Amino acid sequence: MAAKHIFVTGGVVSGIGKGITAASIGTLLKARGLKVTMQKMDPYINIDPGTMSPYQHGEVFVTEDGLEGDLDLGHYERFIDENLNIYSNLTAGKVYWDVLTAERKGDYLGGTVQIIPHITNQIKSYIYRLSETNNPDVVITEIGGTVGDIESQPYLETIRQVASEVGRENCVFVHVALVPYLKASQEYKSKPAQHSVKTLLSSGIQPDVLVCRADSGALPQDIKDKLALFCNVPKENVIENLDVNCLYEIPLFLESKGLANAIVKRLKLDVPAPDLKNWEDVVAKNSALTKEIKIALVGKYVSLHDAYLSVAESLYHAGIKNGVKVKIDWVDSDKLTEDNIDKVLSGADGILVPGGFGNRGIEGKILAAQYARERDIPYLGICLGMQVAVVEFARNILGYKDANSTEFNQATGAPVIDLMEGQRNIDGLGGTMRLGRYECVLQEGTKVAKEYGKKEIGERHRHRYEFNNKYRDEMREAGLTIAGLSPDENLVEIVEFPTNRWHVGVQFHPEFKSRPTRPHPVFDGFIKAAIEI
Repeated sequence: MAAKHIFVTGGVVSGIGKGITAASIGTLLKARGLKVTMQKMDPYINIDPGTMSPYQHGEVFVTEDGLEGDLDLGHYERFIDENLNIYSNLTAGKVYWDVLTAERKGDYLGGTVQIIPHITNQIKSYIYRLSETNNPDVVITEIGGTVGDIESQPYLETIRQVASEVGRENCVFVHVALVPYLKASQEYKSKPAQHSVKTLLSSGIQPDVLVCRADSGALPQDIKDKLALFCNVPKENVIENLDVNCLYEIPLFLESKGLANAIVKRLKLDVPAPDLKNWEDVVAKNSALTKEIKIALVGKYVSLHDAYLSVAESLYHAGIKNGVKVKIDWVDSDKLTEDNIDKVLSGADGILVPGGFGNRGIEGKILAAQYARERDIPYLGICLGMQVAVVEFARNILGYKDANSTEFNQATGAPVIDLMEGQRNIDGLGGTMRLGRYECVLQEGTKVAKEYGKKEIGERHRHRYEFNNKYRDEMREAGLTIAGLSPDENLVEIVEFPTNRWHVGVQFHPEFKSRPTRPHPVFDGFIKAAIEI
């Protein structure tokens, strides 16, 4: 059958959990045996989030095929446990870029280029291409921003057109709106959500399901009835979405409120009852956690936790599997010095240095790697975190006191991390890195090989600089294990300091492949080592 389409929009304010709602819908439909894929339409003019500061947009999520995408894609993959692709994220900048490039090439035969049909057709091409990828039963598309935003209007017009083209019976509109609680009058107010739906209606879209975000307890029935009446939505399709203790409880909560049943009924899908045992097990294990360990996450964007969203979630996944609650101590690497490091890190059961770009905070990260190695505190370095571990080893074991990455010091006498040869003459930033999945061969007998349980792996990358092979033999002789190499043995992917219980650096980003029901082996090994302290 042709793919069914579910479009998720948001109203009243941003940041109300539209992405988690969309991901939860995917979870619930997949649990009913349907093949699901997802995508996010972002209204900003950047081509992609790859060159944006994490303070602007949180982490950049990387897919297997090298898309630099919105952090919501991480939620999608973790919830539906499916790999997304280059059609899973589209920005307004990419749309306009493609249309203007086509215009310059003469593809429009000299015609006037307009929002309708040229921009909307380009957006539709991504929706339809995704629906043709892997033949999904259902495509879930989240429209970024808030209904009423100028930037989102072309997207809303596009999904209106899609509904007309595929048939209204093959399409569901889910609108997520805030229903605020006023403490002064001690009552919920439905008017903001009503106005949000009215704005959506002005775009020609009638929502089929209204998901009401509320944070002060269950919505009174009279509020639900009022919303159903004024928004022209069946009463049973007004679904409350309340705050819960654990992120992974949300699909189960929405299932109990009938969200998936409303969608299945609207699309006339013949599906079995959902099998949510894996999710129920994760939630039950998380609720039963009593023992706690502390992981110091040493980064330079720690004031915005979304900058390291997938890393944090991966730690929680491994914690749940190993029966411990992971408490993250967010440590600003820019403020970490020799004078305060013992006070800051002495209570940590493990130290993690995540990826990043730029010179700020680098010396603090190098100090963190040294502190962990010298005191045998479990250490996990991801991407840049691996590189600073190599720099620290070169400085303090090999004796190269000025060892560094040429990203931070072009004049260093010991460039143990250096620019990839193919990147030397590239001036642009976007999309010029080693991006997406690359293969790696593990060395037998290493800690990472034991955790993976196999010799060959594939992991996602996002970086330009690499371990400098000129120093490979010298570091090996001094005690650093090269635990993983590219298949051609040209690129170092994993390093270990074998005499420590866990001192591992990986050039890739394992956090992008961790799942709540299946923690990533690297995080699993790290947390197990942290528990042993």
